[in-house]
Amino acid sequence: MSDDGKSGGQREVGTCLITGGAGFLGINLVRYLRERGIQVVSLDIAPFDYPERDSVKVLEGDIRDAESVRAAMEGVDLVVHAAAALPLYSAEEIYSTDVDGIRNVLDAAFQSGIDRTIHISSTAVYGIPDHHPLKEDDRLHGVGPYGEAKIEAEEICEEYREKGMCVPIIRPKSFVGPERLGVFALFYDWAKDGKNFPMLGSGKNRYQLLDVEDLCSAIFLAASLPSSRVNDTFNIGATEFATMKEDYQAVLDFAGHGKRIIPLPAAPAIWTLRLLEKLGISPLYKWVYETAATDSFVDVAKAQQLLGWKPAFSNQDALVRNYVWYIENLASFEGSSGVSHRVPWSQGILKLAKVLFTFP
Repeated sequence: MSDDGKSGGQREVGTCLITGGAGFLGINLVRYLRERGIQVVSLDIAPFDYPERDSVKVLEGDIRDAESVRAAMEGVDLVVHAAAALPLYSAEEIYSTDVDGIRNVLDAAFQSGIDRTIHISSTAVYGIPDHHPLKEDDRLHGVGPYGEAKIEAEEICEEYREKGMCVPIIRPKSFVGPERLGVFALFYDWAKDGKNFPMLGSGKNRYQLLDVEDLCSAIFLAASLPSSRVNDTFNIGATEFATMKEDYQAVLDFAGHGKRIIPLPAAPAIWTLRLLEKLGISPLYKWVYETAATDSFVDVAKAQQLLGWKPAFSNQDALVRNYVWYIENLASFEGSSGVSHRVPWSQGILKLAKVLFTFP
């Protein structure tokens, strides 16, 4: 591997370590990099149970275990840190994974002489903003343990930049595509079964999403371009998006049952969800329902200008593409639930509400 920053040329990547390689983003990135001739090592606490297993070096380990992380660095010249504990995990698990974990990863990369580690952060670092579009230098204000931990993780990235490492930080909007379930599975389940779907507020707000393939293309650019261009922080999101109601209606239209998005008064619905979350019977966490009825979009001009990044999918493209994958693979996960993006999240008490949205 030759480091780009001095020569100004494109950086060649031989072997990439992906932490969280068995996750939703992980497997999509594995496929994206393998198609481009890059060898991949996956480190994940979860089993790597995909057909691509024979073409990937699979390591099962926890990023909170420094020894496992150090061992995974052998023969690697790039790290993409995608492992994270998501918002439905406990606060303790979120902090130990998202904060302590990234310190282990960056320290092991630094000690191993790996000059570039790409950190997958989140636009959750902006909290519940008072203006749009959001730019990379806007105020950071995490909501809940997940948002707070993501901010702390970025601060650790800054520490290692000061030590001379190239640490691109990618802040993606909520992304969908093949293998994505989680909270989106709730919506797809209702669409599949021919139900109208409730939406907090009028649905006239603009809520930017992202297709996972467009995220993978941004990561690849951050991996292969000169450090002088990528050692920075980048928002990543779709450039074509309409209102929430219009974008989600596209999936109901594609499902073909003639159903529609049903707006709900935001304030009482949010108070109800707060109560349900405290009782442990809601499938949604605070940052989802507190922002669902408001605008939420970021400025991606920096990624377009410095990385030359161009998204291929609109919100509606991404949602429908994910829905098609959901229908085609339903038999493999139907009846399961959990707290990661790889499995459907439990619908909780909202499963009872599904009956109410059958009729026009």
